[in-house]
Formats: sequence, C-alpha cells, structure tokens
Amino acid sequence: MMRQSAWRQMTGPEMWMGLFALALTLSLTMAEHMDQRPALQTSPVLHRHKREWLWNNLYVEEERPTDKQYYLGKLKSTKSGDRTHYVIEGDGANTIFKVDEKGHIYVAERLDREVKSKYHLRAKLFDTSNNLVEKVEEFVILVTDINDNDPVFTKSFNASIKERSKRGTKVIEVTATDADDPTTANGELAYTLLEGGDFFNIDSTTGIITTKYENLDRETQSSYVVVVQAQDLRGLKQGGTATTSVTIAVSDINDNIATFTKSSYVFSVKEDMKRGQRIDTIVLEDRDEIQNKDPIVTIEPPSDIFEMERSQIKDGNLMLKKGLDYETKSSYTFFVHVKENHLQSPADNKDNPVIKAQVTIQVIDVDEQPEFSKSIYNFNVIEEMMVNNIGVVSARDPDKANKAIRYSIEDKNSPIGINPVTGQLFTVRKLDRELVANHMFQVKAKEEPNGLESFVNVNILVIDINDNKPELSIEEIFVCENDMAGMVIGTISATDKDDNLPAFSFTLVKPNGNFSVIDNNDNTSNIVLKHGGFSLEDSRDYVIEIGISDGGRPPMSSITSLPIKVCRCDNKRIHTQCKAAQLKMGVGVYTLIPILCILTILVIVILIAMRKRHQKDALVTLGKSEIHEQLVTYDEEGGGEMDTNGYDVSILTSARNDGSMSVRQGPSLYAMVKKPPTACKGDMAVMIEVKKDEADHDRDGIPYDTLHIYGYEGPESLAGSLSSLDSSSTGSSLDYDFLNDWGPRFRTLAELYGVDGSEGSDSLY
Repeated sequence: MMRQSAWRQMTGPEMWMGLFALALTLSLTMAEHMDQRPALQTSPVLHRHKREWLWNNLYVEEERPTDKQYYLGKLKSTKSGDRTHYVIEGDGANTIFKVDEKGHIYVAERLDREVKSKYHLRAKLFDTSNNLVEKVEEFVILVTDINDNDPVFTKSFNASIKERSKRGTKVIEVTATDADDPTTANGELAYTLLEGGDFFNIDSTTGIITTKYENLDRETQSSYVVVVQAQDLRGLKQGGTATTSVTIAVSDINDNIATFTKSSYVFSVKEDMKRGQRIDTIVLEDRDEIQNKDPIVTIEPPSDIFEMERSQIKDGNLMLKKGLDYETKSSYTFFVHVKENHLQSPADNKDNPVIKAQVTIQVIDVDEQPEFSKSIYNFNVIEEMMVNNIGVVSARDPDKANKAIRYSIEDKNSPIGINPVTGQLFTVRKLDRELVANHMFQVKAKEEPNGLESFVNVNILVIDINDNKPELSIEEIFVCENDMAGMVIGTISATDKDDNLPAFSFTLVKPNGNFSVIDNNDNTSNIVLKHGGFSLEDSRDYVIEIGISDGGRPPMSSITSLPIKVCRCDNKRIHTQCKAAQLKMGVGVYTLIPILCILTILVIVILIAMRKRHQKDALVTLGKSEIHEQLVTYDEEGGGEMDTNGYDVSILTSARNDGSMSVRQGPSLYAMVKKPPTACKGDMAVMIEVKKDEADHDRDGIPYDTLHIYGYEGPESLAGSLSSLDSSSTGSSLDYDFLNDWGPRFRTLAELYGVDGSEGSDSLY
C-alpha cells in the first residue's frame, strides 16, 4: 500500500538520482548492443549464438502514477526488422504491460511490490505471415521497492521475571513486521524503548528486552509497563514507526522472613476441650506470596500438652495435644519460634523480624462429666451360671466437688445388671453361649443428684461349657444282598454345638449280631458287616442304636437309632432296589413335651367340633313338624320312668296315624311286630337283624327310633332309652303282650302299656 508521505520523500533529489542511475545503465547497455549489431550482420563468418534476444532484466518502480502509460524498455533481437513484430505473453501481458511492433514496452497500471514483486513474461518475434522468426524467450520485470509501509506489531506482548534477577537477564523478545523489501533499508527495523528504560534495555536489532539492574523487588513494585518503538529505514527520522506496550510482571521468591505480629499472646482454654482441637491461630506476617512462604513454627522447649501446626494459609495453629485439668494446673507459659526454609538471603526484612514470642494459656474451670477408668471394659462369664461379681465399672467426678456417681444400664432387656452405687456387674439370668456368644451394652455414669452423665461400652464374652449332647450326622446307610462279612457299609460322624474341640467316640448300645461299629479315632466310625446273606425277601427291619460321647468335661453322650436298608445292588455297589427300614429315632423329653401338648389340643378341638356337629344333626333329623318341638322338650327334661306321667305322648301317636310323619303307606313298624306263639331268644335276634337290614336299605323311610334319640332319653330306665312313638296313654289297638315274653328287663315297659302280667310280675301301680 502506498504511503503519501513516502512518495513525497521519494520525489526529492534522492529519488531522481536513483532514476538517473537506472536510466544511464539501460542506455549504455542498449548502445553497446547497437554497436555490435552491424558487425554481426556484415561478418562473412557464421557464428553459433545461444540466443538472438538482446536485453537485461527490466525494472519498474512501484506506486508510480499511471495517468498515462509510460515507457519501460525495449525488446531487442538480431532478427528483428521492418517485416517483423513483437508479441508478449505471461504475467500482466497486454494489460499491465503492453508492447508495440517495434518492441517498445509500456506500463499501463500502478504496481505494488508488496502485492507482486516479479512479473515473468515471454517474448515472441513473428514475420508478416505470423511465422515465428525467433524462438520464445523469457524475461523478468522487477518491481523496485519504495518505503510505503510502516512497521506493524502483530500481537501483544506480556512477560514475567523473578525478582532479584541478575543484570542482563532476558525478559522477552519483541518483534515487528514491515511489508517493504527486507533487503533494503525500507524493511530494516530498529527498536527503542520509549518508556521503561530505567529498569530494562532493548537490543535495537533483535528486539530482546533484558534487565538493566539487579534490584527488582516484587514487594516494592510487582509489574512494569515498557513501551517499545519499531522504526524502518534503520531508525532514521524519515522512517515509519510503530509502538507497543509490554507488561512485565515481577514474580515472587521467598526473600522475606515470616515474623510474629506481636511479642506475646494470651489464650483462654476450657478444661473440657478435646485433645486434637485448635486453641487459636498465631498469625504470621510475610510479604511473600503464599506459594513461596515456608515458615516453621515450633514450641521451645517442646511441650507434651501443646503443639504447633501450619494452617492452610501458612499461619501457626496452636493445638491441644493432651487434655487439660483445671484442678491440676490452671495456667501454662511457653515460647514459640518461627524460621523460614528455602529463604533467599539476605532477606529483605533481615533487620527487624520478630521470630520469638511468649504464649500464656489460662485454663478455665468447667463442670466436667464423669470419667471412666477405662475407655472400654471386657469381662468373661461362664455360661449357664449365675454370677454375682462379674467385674466393676468405675467412674469419678474430675471436678473439685467430687460428686457421687450412680451407675445404670440403659438396655432394660440386658441379661447383665449393675449395682448403682459400686458399679459391680452381675448376671440377671443365665447366659447361653449357643444363643448369644457376646453381649455388648452401655453403662451410664451420672453425677448425683442431677449432674452430668457419660457412657462407656462393656463387652461380656460368654465362656463355653460342655452342656450340649452330641448329635449323630446320619447319612443313607444300606446293605447289599451280595455284601460279605467285613464290608464297611457306611461311615458315621457327629456334631456338637459346644465350642470345645470334640473327641467323639461311637459304640453300639446293644450287641448286634449283624453289624459292628469300629471307631476310626478321627471323630468318625465305620459300620461293618459281621456276615453276609441279606435278602430283600426278608421282612425284618434292621436298626442299630449308636451311643456317642463327646469326650468333654463333663462328658455328654446321646443315643440315636440308625436304620439300615436292605438293597439289591450292582457290581459297583450302586443300589437299584431297596426296602425301606423303619426309622426309629430317639426323642428327647424336651422334644416330646411340646409334641404331646399339640396333640392334646388337637384332640380337644376335634371332640368339640364333633359334639357341635352331633347336636346340629340331631335337630335336623327331627324335622320341622310339631313333633320336633315335643322331642326337644322331652330330650332336655326326660328322666326315664320318673317323668312318664308328666308327659302325654299321645300326640306323637296321632301325628303318626294321620300320616304327618310317614312317607310311605302301610302298617306301622311296631304293628308289624306280632307276638309269636312261642318266643325265644333266638327268634328275637333274627327279627332285629331283619328289621335292621330293612332300615339300612330303605332310603325313603324316616326312622322313628334313632340312636340320637336314645342318647337323650331318661337315664333312670332299667331298660335303657326306648322310643314311644307308637305308644298311647289313652289306649291303642296294638298288642304289646309279647313284651312279657322278652324277659324281666321289659316287664316295666309291658306294665306301662297295660299288658297283663300273667306271668306273676307285680305291677308298679
């Protein structure tokens, strides 16, 4: 891009001198070639030439005004003449650059070297027939530069440097660009500092900024702004300029000693403060940035009660290392010291640092909760025993008042109790290790009468005793038909709920002619055959009783019945058919009692249900007629012979006679019973069986006599309960004389129905 100021400068004497030198050079060259041309034409000797074109590179100045096209140069060839003409091709041909028939080149447009500095063209020479006379030749038009562009800083610059850096330390390199030709003064830049020269230098050629002194101090000034100027024409006044600001930050180093803000500190601390808590913070003064601080604060001489820790912002935290007790000591005094690690010497504040301070701790008395003698209590208790003195849980009031302590256990279901005054533990009930092996609970200690309270954990470990019988672990044991004597048909083992290491031994409770038990001395035993010859056809069952002892102190034993099946087996002793043996297992008393109780309850429930159902069926059997009402009354109050006069049963007979209770037509069941000419005991039995058979097979007839009715009539009758549906106190056409032939048991009934006692029986009336 053309600068007006630069153009005005180039129109002065300097520009004209340059143009004059360029024109002189071109003229001399052209004259030299013109002088040589006749000699070449008149020479009778033929010479071989590389080329016939005669010219040098052509030069044109950028940004030259083109109000009209101006002459640049001329194409020359030894073969040119009146009957030839020139043609150019290539960059800008016939637009920017034009040529006439004589080879004169003209520039028609303004050129900019920063856009294009070279134009490559090709020259051709044709005759009038447009035949190529001279081979194509390339030539270059160079655009010469003028100072029409100012320097430019293409980016911003920021830098940092550590404080106290040595003189000449590189800070940053600042560079600018200039679009003008860098091989000329137009594109050569020079750098200077317009501001910041008191602390920094800059190289005029490279633009590198360096420190001027060693006294950079971040705590005094943390950043600097430097103004850099870039000027072309090697810094001449006529050159174009550009400026930029460079921010230089001074980075921190650890060059200051951390100091206390005062020489003495006083802190008040309650005596119940927990160990490990922070009492307070001792603030340190350090002008360095936090990442460079490295203070270490210590207590001198070292203390067992207090310690110093560094906080997150690198101050000193005073920590409680051990519990305080106002009653023991009410105040403490000690000194704290501070020093710096990795300090850059000499420190900036080396003349007046406060690196030692006195600390006073005043302990404040508070009402403290009871303190237990241990953080946790562990005791052992033997199971199945009542223990009055398991151990003692002890607590005290740490205050001067030394109040009395009362103990309690919060868990009301705990099997352990405690003496509220002495803290002695005891068992409330027997412990069973097999149910709970370890009891955990809390004991509360409270100051009397209504003071503070605290808690402690108590762990009771239940010690095992040998109080469980061993139990046989039963597997399927069978004997094959083809097993021989001495064959091991199974191995038995046992289990024990106790914690002691068992030493089981197995024996046969009763001698057995078929099997023997051999102890393997490894808590197992083998069942061994004494002889072979077992068969599935044998109906006998084989059961052996095994006695087991656990070998404990005292030893516990049990007896278990072990069934053995007889099977038919293949060659690999895999059974294919077995006869199940009866399993006869020993049942303990404690197991039998709940079983019997359950069975008893079931029997009672069944009997009650049967009774209720029996009563319901009896009422349904009587039907819905008036007779039902009479029978119910009779059943409830009947007294056998003693209440016969109190009831008139004639209604029953009339109900039957009018057909209200009869489903089928025909003579009465009792009317059909006629007095046999000669009655005997055997005929009566036959008759009863016949009537029973008829009643069993008659589904339509309503039975008049039922066991249900019998069960509810008078218990004082010598003959038992008999129905009187066919009886009548007012008379009847039925003949009951045959009752006298049935023996003395029916005499009363015969007299009741007016039968003549001709056989010598006395009447009751």
